[in-house]
Amino acid sequence: MEWCISMPKVELHAHLNGSVRDSTLLELAKDLGDKGIIVFSDVEHVILKNDRSLSEVFKLFDLIHILTTDHSIVSRITKEVVEDFAAENVVYLELRTTPKRNDSKGMTKRSYMEAVITGLRRVCTVDIDCASDDINPRKETSSCIDNISNGLSRKKIYVRLLLSIDRRETLEAAMETVKLALEMRGAGVVGIDLSGNPRVGDWKTFLPALVFAREQGLRVTLHCGEVPNHEEIHSMLDFHPDRIGHACCLRDDAWKKLKSMKIPVEICLTSNIRTSTISSVDVHHFAELYRLKHPLTLCTDDSGVFSTSLSKEYAIAANAFNLGKAEMFQLARNAVDFTFAEELVIRQLKQLFDVAEEELLLH
Repeated sequence: MEWCISMPKVELHAHLNGSVRDSTLLELAKDLGDKGIIVFSDVEHVILKNDRSLSEVFKLFDLIHILTTDHSIVSRITKEVVEDFAAENVVYLELRTTPKRNDSKGMTKRSYMEAVITGLRRVCTVDIDCASDDINPRKETSSCIDNISNGLSRKKIYVRLLLSIDRRETLEAAMETVKLALEMRGAGVVGIDLSGNPRVGDWKTFLPALVFAREQGLRVTLHCGEVPNHEEIHSMLDFHPDRIGHACCLRDDAWKKLKSMKIPVEICLTSNIRTSTISSVDVHHFAELYRLKHPLTLCTDDSGVFSTSLSKEYAIAANAFNLGKAEMFQLARNAVDFTFAEELVIRQLKQLFDVAEEELLLH
């Protein structure tokens, strides 16, 4: 576990609101309880648990939904989530979130995202590159490369944003999210995610918005195969998204299509087990995809809700699938190629991994 923490890592499937610290949830829930907005005793024991049941997970999400209608709380959560990932040597983070509208709180989708960006700008424990406009092509040698070899240097993390379309939304709302993503490209928005309850709605409802996003140069990732909806799974694969998340419930014909198309898969081991999508880690499809050298990356999904971290996910994979240090390092390095980052950032990350390899594997 200690070595997994020390290794540089790339996180490509992390939901902002599912990655909140338990301590922050406890503090904010107590405040809501004092104000009479919630009954604190109803959620206290859920927050304090590390092995939450699926029903308790949903109860926690209900609480988080209430909390994230406040701009200042959204900014605080964003800041803390980024700092937590950076503390375990995540060097590149794609953070996804659904822009929220709450008229009673004066919150628009834009003001929600502005609160997220405010949170990014307030990160103070590490150096952060959180906007594509921050990239200076003349600075080819990034300070993050020095972080491995110079113990006195501050850590650096690149953060890019994905705006999520919720399956409960209308096409009109989805188009609004895509247009907002395009307007906020300079602030680090690089792509669109389709997520939400997989049993709700028809994904084709949002196809015009996803096609428009792609035509405008945004990258697209889809939550795919969370439940056994085989017609939808095939349709999603035919769209050929840049990545898919989970891919748990694919039949043989869909597996064959996925493998032939080489679509990278965002693997979330703990999440899949906790939600009972996969019965146990030893039968997880990670093993087959890894054996076939299919593009994949380990991710957390909701590190707060599922009481995990990216380092823990690597440790779980190492133990369950007998991966050595060199194999885990290569798995982390490969993830750089599946990011939605700018080419300059990709080059800088690869340089960072080259330096880290000498420090962690060759010495």
